[in-house]
Amino acid sequence: MLMIDEAHSIGVLGARGGGIGEHFGVDRGDVELWAGTMSKALAGCGGYVAGSAELIRFLKYTTPGFVYSVGMTPMNAAASLAAIRQLRADREPLDRLERNARLFLRLARDAGINTGDSQDTPIIPCIVGDSLKTLKLSNALLKRGINVNPILYPAVPDNLARLRFFVTACHTEDQIRDTGKILAEELALI
Repeated sequence: MLMIDEAHSIGVLGARGGGIGEHFGVDRGDVELWAGTMSKALAGCGGYVAGSAELIRFLKYTTPGFVYSVGMTPMNAAASLAAIRQLRADREPLDRLERNARLFLRLARDAGINTGDSQDTPIIPCIVGDSLKTLKLSNALLKRGINVNPILYPAVPDNLARLRFFVTACHTEDQIRDTGKILAEELALI
């Protein structure tokens, strides 16, 4: 079976924010399971798993995570539905998000920051390569007003420890430029 995880792509990739499937033109029927979260671009809480009625019924009765969980609240479903409708009605926030992500990625690379193979996504790593240094860098940035999540061993191998930047459509160009400058300064100090 094939499962596609849209946790970081729904509301971000694709012509209308439809995620990986839309971005790459995947025939939805060719994938048995689609999974994702409502807590990022969709302004809600919880997540989803989508597939054939038969497969979802099987999962409901055999997967411990389903057996001991509850459905999402109507308010969270409504918030996520409103976010989806907004994405479909107005392309400008997605365009702004793409511009902001490209700017941050370009500035980071121009500053010599290892962003791995990041491309076409607003989740951009700064690979430090050492968990302790990554944590120190995260703390130094927080002291300067930049909140960025460290991803450390064992979530990634120690030599791939990183900061994970989430660029949004709400960030201003000045904020992005300042963050790139401060990141390069603090990275040089660790």
